[in-house]
Amino acid sequence: MSTRSSRPLTERAMQLAERRIPELASRSGHEAYKTTLIRTGGVVVKTSQGQLVERRADGSSIVLKELPLGKRVKPGLVLKRVK
Repeated sequence: MSTRSSRPLTERAMQLAERRIPELASRSGHEAYKTTLIRTGGVVVKTSQGQLVERRADGSSIVLKELPLGKRVKPGLVLKRVK
């Protein structure tokens, strides 16, 4: 519990705090991503600079496929490897 005294938040203070939300959310997302990779030892498949890459917890990445420009992938789509 905070030991700060409660006082009304000014409009300016609220706007300044709200401006930080995207930055804090982004930082939290990156930290969760890194923590999950380290704890599970798994890999993440994502796009980077027109390539489909597999990223590992140790920071290494493997290019799985070159992607054509303009190819959109729906969020949540599960990709399966071809053997």
